[in-house]
Amino acid sequence: MFKLNRTAVVLSLILAASAATAGAADVAGTPAQYGRHALTANAEREIVIDANTKWVNVTNGETVRFTKDGKSFTWRFEVLGNETSFHLSQIAPADFNVDGLRVFVAANPTYRG
Repeated sequence: MFKLNRTAVVLSLILAASAATAGAADVAGTPAQYGRHALTANAEREIVIDANTKWVNVTNGETVRFTKDGKSFTWRFEVLGNETSFHLSQIAPADFNVDGLRVFVAANPTYRG
């Protein structure tokens, strides 16, 4: 009986630690919270990033191809809530240098009830 209870306690602690870690990741913002990678062919528009770019504006539900210094990636924005902003580096590939550049995601009017 004691072994069963101890095992249950250890399992509970492991599950609680996992939940706490997952919660911390949600607060920090993960790429999945902002959408997903998409095929270049599905891009509705292209945003070219240069030295003067400080932020970009997109709409929730939009698929955008980002290009900088001959490199590019395509992203389908799918965020919960009305509007949000985050650093583009949170979704960009590691070799796509966009430090400090923010993405502002506007609510999509077609998603409103």
